[in-house]
Amino acid sequence: MAKRDYYEVLGVSKSASADEVKKAFRKAAIEHHPDRGGDEAKFKEINEAYEVLKDPAKKQRYDQFGHAGVGGSGGGGYGGFEGFGGQGQNVNFDFGDLGLGDIFSSFFGGGNGGGGHSQRQARGRDMEARVEISFEEAIFGTESKLNLHMEDSCDHCKGSTVEPGYELKTCETCKGSGQVVTVARTIFGNIQQAAVCPTCHGRGKVPEKVCSVCRGKGTQVKKQDIALKIPAGIDDGATIRLREHGEAIANGPKGDLYVNIRVKPHKQFTREGDLILSSERISMVEAALGTEIEVATVDGLVRMKVPAGTQSGSDFKLSNHGVPHLKGTTRGAQIVTIIVETPTKLSKRQQEILKEYAEASGKKPFWS
Repeated sequence: MAKRDYYEVLGVSKSASADEVKKAFRKAAIEHHPDRGGDEAKFKEINEAYEVLKDPAKKQRYDQFGHAGVGGSGGGGYGGFEGFGGQGQNVNFDFGDLGLGDIFSSFFGGGNGGGGHSQRQARGRDMEARVEISFEEAIFGTESKLNLHMEDSCDHCKGSTVEPGYELKTCETCKGSGQVVTVARTIFGNIQQAAVCPTCHGRGKVPEKVCSVCRGKGTQVKKQDIALKIPAGIDDGATIRLREHGEAIANGPKGDLYVNIRVKPHKQFTREGDLILSSERISMVEAALGTEIEVATVDGLVRMKVPAGTQSGSDFKLSNHGVPHLKGTTRGAQIVTIIVETPTKLSKRQQEILKEYAEASGKKPFWS
């Protein structure tokens, strides 16, 4: 499916200022955030558009070449790993000084009250880890092993908190409801308040006898070896979400593990979307007469023709030598920029040849 125009995605004109683009992005990001019931695909599309239009250099290339100029010409997509509760690459955005981070926190369970707090108590803690990979590993994919120490289910009680041979019984404090009701006297009269039962912590049941190993906690700190498959085409700063690979909790599911991917910079290549950018140097004679050079790519050396009359700064495209798309079998291109070198030290004979060339061109040299 063809990508939509980035200006259309954010609802701004091509003449929109940087501030107008930023405001449009923030408004759209809040409206379509997946955790608020929005469309995840739309949310990613909004982030993708903003990443291009907020950068003056990318915006200029997008205005000139469209999606192909910013590494967005392929049918890539975001498959292969999880993010924000579904399949897809993570998105990063900056809410600046508008305080929207606090607003998001209150909407999505970051506050101290409401259903979000109770929901977090019903599952283990989410954990974070970081993996550093090479440029080539990001292009072609790789596998990594994480060695983490975190809370896991107690081997003795299997996470039940109960000593083997005993059972859970109804909590006498809350009578199995998981809540206790208190009455507070105020100027408006008596107000009833429900709170989590302090004895059973909302479970409604307590052990007849607590586990002798974990002391009723249900978990133990263990070393865990986690195999991580990193898909081809992943970008620096992406986050892979491993469901229920976080910390354990008694009588509940584990949290999630979020793995942040950092890609080491390369000496020869840089990346822009699905494009790989590089440069090659040739002499002014080769530029004038044309030549064939060997170009370094992530796939090895590739021969490339440079036509006669090539100017310094000219770009050449090597198809299918760029970044693989996360969904599909196609790849982006490598853009090779030619830099024509001007000699700084000439022999007497070389100077004579250049003078003869200038005279033959009909240009009166200043040295005559």
